[in-house]
Amino acid sequence: MGHVISDLSKYVITVFMMLYTLECFVAVATKKEHERGGVYIRQIICMFMVHFLGFAAICLETEDVSYIIFYGFQQILLFATIALFRVAYPEADKLVINNMCMLLTISFIMLTRISYQKSIRQFIIVTVSLIIGLFVPFLVSKLKFLKHLTWIYGMVGVFALLVVAILGSVTHGSKISYTINGFTFQPSEFVKILFVFFIAGLLTESKSLGQVVISAVAAAAHVIILVFSKDLGSAVIFFAGYLIMVFVATKNYFYLFAGILGGAGASVVAYHMFSHVRTRVIAFLHPWSNINDSGYQITQSLFAIGTGGWFGLGIDQGDPTSIPYVEQDFIFSAVAEEMGVIFGLCLILVCVSCFIVFMKIAMQLKEEFYRYIAVGLSTIYIFQVFLTIGGGTRFIPLTGVTLPLVSYGGSSVLTTIIMFSIIQGLYCIQSQEGKRNVRKERRRTAEQEAGEE
Repeated sequence: MGHVISDLSKYVITVFMMLYTLECFVAVATKKEHERGGVYIRQIICMFMVHFLGFAAICLETEDVSYIIFYGFQQILLFATIALFRVAYPEADKLVINNMCMLLTISFIMLTRISYQKSIRQFIIVTVSLIIGLFVPFLVSKLKFLKHLTWIYGMVGVFALLVVAILGSVTHGSKISYTINGFTFQPSEFVKILFVFFIAGLLTESKSLGQVVISAVAAAAHVIILVFSKDLGSAVIFFAGYLIMVFVATKNYFYLFAGILGGAGASVVAYHMFSHVRTRVIAFLHPWSNINDSGYQITQSLFAIGTGGWFGLGIDQGDPTSIPYVEQDFIFSAVAEEMGVIFGLCLILVCVSCFIVFMKIAMQLKEEFYRYIAVGLSTIYIFQVFLTIGGGTRFIPLTGVTLPLVSYGGSSVLTTIIMFSIIQGLYCIQSQEGKRNVRKERRRTAEQEAGEE
């Protein structure tokens, strides 16, 4: 009986995920905030139904009641997050809050299914991260001096990357983390934010050729340190974020094309310099010829996606653990195998809707510093999504980065929640600017009417 219910639940989960995704784009297309209230409520219902059905399937398959208790704690956390953000920041973008919680919901389901112990650890980190994130919009909207700390952001970021490059522990040939008192950190995740603030500050000061050259040298310093640490996935993300920020600030297509050509040239150099880059490229080009060696991960990932089909095998019915590091680099493949390709496509569209909302907020911001921050964070977010899913589906070579908010990893989830919260703070600034403009317009109209009388 349990298998029958589990098998049926995957279709219902897919329907609720499709409805949630549809509402994302309804919200994006609806201009007036007061008209989106019903959309947000329907999204929350779909989200909690996906969560409930996912854990119901896990409980039925494992016959372990401890999962029910864990599910209850997750429900409390998700509800508290939605409620507290709405109460603390009435002007916040509700779609961003919902999407953040939906991505965390998918993460909770899949990580619990893959590794109960890791899911508990991730839940604790997510809880702490959300508490921190709750204060971030207030700090961003109130601390105006943040725009004057340009070189501090740069120096702290470079120092943090250098510490890892020199003293960091080696993981799969790369120096990406540092351990203090048993806690492992990946500084490049946090430096992403400092890097965006740094470049935003430089471009706000001036957009002259000289300033662009200075920013390019500063960005190159970050990227070179990451390259020598062999953290090439992060290096690519930093480079993409920088390139788009410069293009948005200057609207100069020469910088964009020069950056793309430079990036292509750097990729060729990296291929010849680093053996693990060559290994990943060979695995990308000829995975089936190296199925028992370098191509093992990607072939197992493709097997998982293909086996899942449109609606998936059902939660706890597949074998995602056959993919090495599935909870980090290949979480999308696990989702596609057990929850289906349709569900996976909806997951991608939810991430895309986040990017669209982030860019809309960026384009509406009047102050350049804040606009460039929003553009930088938006680019870094969506590019990381592209690298993770593209690598797992053999669209591009593997880069070893995580899927934001969905993959296992403390540094990644904390950084991404802070990024989402910064965007919320910028949205609050934009809302306040809009209200001030409305008040000014009303005063101007009242004064004109009084003068006519």
